[in-house]
Amino acid sequence: MKKLLYPIVIGLLAVVLTACGSNDEADKKSGGKETKTTEEQQNKNEKETAKATEEQQKKMEEMQKELDKQKVDEKKTVAIVNDEKISGAEYNTVLSTTQMQMQQFGQDPTSKEGAKQIKKQTIDSLVGQTLLLQAADKKGYTASKAEIEKQLAQIKDQYGNEEKFKEAMKKAGLNSKMLNAQIAENIPYTKYVEKEIKVNEPTDKEIEKSYDQYAKQAKASGQKVQKLEEMKPQIKEQLKQQKKQEMLVKRVEELKKNAKVDIKI
Repeated sequence: MKKLLYPIVIGLLAVVLTACGSNDEADKKSGGKETKTTEEQQNKNEKETAKATEEQQKKMEEMQKELDKQKVDEKKTVAIVNDEKISGAEYNTVLSTTQMQMQQFGQDPTSKEGAKQIKKQTIDSLVGQTLLLQAADKKGYTASKAEIEKQLAQIKDQYGNEEKFKEAMKKAGLNSKMLNAQIAENIPYTKYVEKEIKVNEPTDKEIEKSYDQYAKQAKASGQKVQKLEEMKPQIKEQLKQQKKQEMLVKRVEELKKNAKVDIKI
């Protein structure tokens, strides 16, 4: 299964597993007199809350139905990259991540334009990942058993305990075998990127420009503006990652020139 681990973990395993609850006291005193919500008002509030929750749930279910329509048959071959087939199951997994990312940016993935954009991004992502993994394989990058176990332990640590980790796995539609397989592919990919994709260190001018943009946005939203020296390490790392991503896109385009890519959907 040729999918990189990093978008899968971020998009699917990184499930928000927080339960919000509040036991705040509702009793307040004003002018020496205790004010209480009447039973009638409480019942009304509860009904309104239940109705709002029900309506929200219904909207979510309707949205999910529309999103599911964008999926393809899991056994269908959606693309062939240098004689390597990409399955519908792989497509659907990355599709879900792309849909979620679009929603996080406040866009509608069920619109005609949104659906078209998602399909293109999903295919482009899968083709690019496959080409990079093939390149890593040609360069001889591999993953040892110790490296796989170490990365698996690091992923589990992010969830605090085994129970939360298993819940995240279940929601992501993954099992131990699938996760281990993805880790085994992610490690050579990571080695390839670190060794083969070199970027220049961000200059002071680039860092200052990025900081000025941050400061402008922070002031506009009424937030406290941190000093440049405090932000410098963070901005530097962000710029490095941005440059690396740009280089990866260029590398994929280079690999495409000498590759045979056949899109089936």
